[in-house]
Amino acid sequence: MASHSLLVAPPAALSKPLSIPSRLLLGPGPSNLTPRVMAAGALQTLGHMHQEVYQIMDEIKQGIQYVFQTRNALTLAISGSGHCALEAALFNLLEPGDSFLVGVSGIWGQRAQDIAERIGARVYPMIKVPGGHFTLQEVEEALARHKPALLFLAHGESSTGVMQPLDGYGELCHRYQCLLLVDSVASLGGAPIHMDRQGIDVLYSGSQKVLNAPPGTSLISFSDKAKSKIYARKTKPVSFYLDIKWLANFWGCDDKPRTYHHTTPVVSLYSLRESLAHLAEQGLENSWRQHREASEYLHACLQGLGLQLFVKDPALRLPTITSVVVPMGYDWRDIVKYIMDHHDIEIAGGLGPSAGKVLRIGLLGCNATRENVGRVTRALREALQCCPRNKL
Repeated sequence: MASHSLLVAPPAALSKPLSIPSRLLLGPGPSNLTPRVMAAGALQTLGHMHQEVYQIMDEIKQGIQYVFQTRNALTLAISGSGHCALEAALFNLLEPGDSFLVGVSGIWGQRAQDIAERIGARVYPMIKVPGGHFTLQEVEEALARHKPALLFLAHGESSTGVMQPLDGYGELCHRYQCLLLVDSVASLGGAPIHMDRQGIDVLYSGSQKVLNAPPGTSLISFSDKAKSKIYARKTKPVSFYLDIKWLANFWGCDDKPRTYHHTTPVVSLYSLRESLAHLAEQGLENSWRQHREASEYLHACLQGLGLQLFVKDPALRLPTITSVVVPMGYDWRDIVKYIMDHHDIEIAGGLGPSAGKVLRIGLLGCNATRENVGRVTRALREALQCCPRNKL
C-alpha cells in the first residue's frame, strides 16, 4: 500500500450537482438532441464485443448505407468526430509523396491541406475566397496539371454556408485516375447526396448536426476503388487507431471473424443507431424538403430585417447553415452574446477565413422548423436594436 499522502484534494466543484441550461442550439453544430436519442444515451452500457453491440454496429452500417445512398461494403462509424473521419480518410488513402488536390474555400479545405502535409503528401490547393465554389472546368484543369491520386471537396462548407455542387465531379475524377473524397458533415440529411450515383469514392459525415446525436462519432464509406488503393499500400497508415483494415474487420466489413481493435463508445453507438433510425423513418426526401423549406423561410425573414445573405446564388446556399453578412457598424460578438444571454439561443460567428465576416445560423434536423426560425428572427431583431452600433 502506498505510503504517500494525497497531494490533491477532492475538487469542491465536483461536490455540486451537474447543472445544464436549457438552450436552443441554432449554431453550425452541435444541434439539440431528440428525445429518442437522449433516451438511448440513458441506457446501460454493454461490453463493446458483446453480440448485441455487434448487432447494433451492423444496423448502424445499414443506416449509413441508406443516408449515404451507397452499397459499399466498407462502411462503418469512427470513434471520433468528423475531424477523425477526415484523418481516417487521408491517413489511409495517402502515402508520402502522393499527389493530393484539395479545394480550399473555407476551413475544412484548410484542415484537409494541413493533415495531408503532415503525412508528407504533395499538396496542391485550389483556393477560393470565402463564399466561392469549384466548377467542373476549374477542377479538370487542376486534375490535368497535377495528376493527383485524390481530390477533396467539402459538400457543405459550414464556415461559409456554401453547398458545393457534386454532379459530374466523380466521373471527371475517374477519367483522370483520381479518387474523390467528400466532406458531408454539415450537409448530410439536409441536402441531397448520392454517393454511388455521383461517383464519390470516400464520403464522411458527423453525428452532431442533422442527425441530432451527441458529438463524438462519425460516418465513413469507401468505394471499391478506394478500398483497392488502401489495401495496396506500400506503407502502414500513420495511425493505428484509424487504420481502416483493422476497423473494417472490427466492424464486420471483411467477412472474417472480428478481432479487438479498440473500445468503442458503446452508449454513443446507441445514440447514433437511434438517430439513423429516426432519419430512416422520416425518409431522406422528407428531410431534404424540411431543411429546404425551413432555410428558405429563414432567408426571407433575415432579408426582412434588412440583413444580407453571404452566399449570393440561392443554388449554392447550404440548407442547413445560413451565413449572414455582419451588419455594418456592429461587432458580431455583441450580437451573438446578446442572443445567448437574453434568449438562450446559440448562433455563431464565422470560422477560419470567414471569421469576422459572417454570422452563422444552423437549422439542423429537429431544429429545422418555422417556429425556431421565428424565435431566432425575433432575437436578432431585438439584438440589432439593443447592441451598440458604430455609425462612423
